Amino acid sequence: MDSQPEPVSYICGDCGQENTLKLGDVIQCRECGYCILYKKRTRRIVQYEAR
Repeated sequence: MDSQPEPVSYICGDCGQENTLKLGDVIQCRECGYCILYKKRTRRIVQYEAR
């Protein structure tokens, strides 16, 4: 029951190219080599209870 985490999509901060990274991958754009990637927003509804 060793499940692998699914790849996560990131957007390059320089060229805007979408990159998918897995655990252990280098955090770098595959197109331009820029090192700042932004995580895409989730489509899942996230709701928190106010206290």
